[in-house]
Amino acid sequence: RAVKKKATLKKKNVLYYTNQIELHLTKEVIGMTITKDMSIMEVVQKYPDTIEVFMNSGMGCVGCAAAHFENIEQGALAHGIDIDGLMKGLNDVVPQA
Repeated sequence: RAVKKKATLKKKNVLYYTNQIELHLTKEVIGMTITKDMSIMEVVQKYPDTIEVFMNSGMGCVGCAAAHFENIEQGALAHGIDIDGLMKGLNDVVPQA
């Protein structure tokens, strides 16, 4: 049984790795630097110009404790903010590679 479980775990790791590659390729193709699964603080620290976008959208919690552990989607849902509009606004202010 241990061997079977180990094989299953290996498959999950391969699937996870594959998903990460697909996510990276998707970002490359559509030009998105910021994704909704990124933490709010990660985005603010890496791209300070996004603070204004967060604030204007109604997410004044950029400096609150929840911003340290919530991702963008969770914060947007908590504040009733349109996630697609927020993502567009955030990516519009970030220089594209």
